[in-house]
Amino acid sequence: MPGKVLKSLQGIPMLSHSIERLKNIQQNVDLVVATSNLPQDDPVEDLARKDGVFCFRGSESDVLDRFYKASVQFGANFIVRATGDNPLVDPIEAKRVLQEINSGKWDYVCGFSSVNGTSLPFGVGVEAFNFRTLEFIWQHGKKSQYREHINDYIFDNRVIFKIKNLPCLSHNNCQDLRLTVDTPEDFRFLQRIALGIKKSLTECTTTAIIEWWKKERNG
Repeated sequence: MPGKVLKSLQGIPMLSHSIERLKNIQQNVDLVVATSNLPQDDPVEDLARKDGVFCFRGSESDVLDRFYKASVQFGANFIVRATGDNPLVDPIEAKRVLQEINSGKWDYVCGFSSVNGTSLPFGVGVEAFNFRTLEFIWQHGKKSQYREHINDYIFDNRVIFKIKNLPCLSHNNCQDLRLTVDTPEDFRFLQRIALGIKKSLTECTTTAIIEWWKKERNG
């Protein structure tokens, strides 16, 4: 779905949903949209500035390089990564991940893994790195796979990193529910949620979405 982060959902772009939800973390953090330096992504930069957050432009194909250089520019010690195709990212779970990486005990914290048979709906979780770990991956992850999927180097080299898979809150456990947007069908499903819940998705909790989905499935 080219340009999907700019598709309108409830009258605003999907990316704006992600931004507004992440603003609810309410900590002293900088929100940065890291997009490519290609001309077709100029509207993404315009949107970020309109929504009052920073924007960094970098390589389109080397996502790891873009992510690393954005972190350098903004002097980040800890980095939480959320993706623009997840407009229903959970700010409460993101705050928990941020607190965990800020503890200094971990190199990497994953908020979307299955832990003891429980996990968030697909598409609402985030991950976090400390800067030292991100720089190490940037220096050593030379394969094209690692440049595109920046957490793959960690998963392939678990023994050298201190990794925390953070269990989700019990009321957010619903691993059968998919809330990311990769296909037109995914987007139509989010439109159905918006119509069914009848409130702003920027304010809707993951728990409320799960409850709506279970009623729809069983109805």
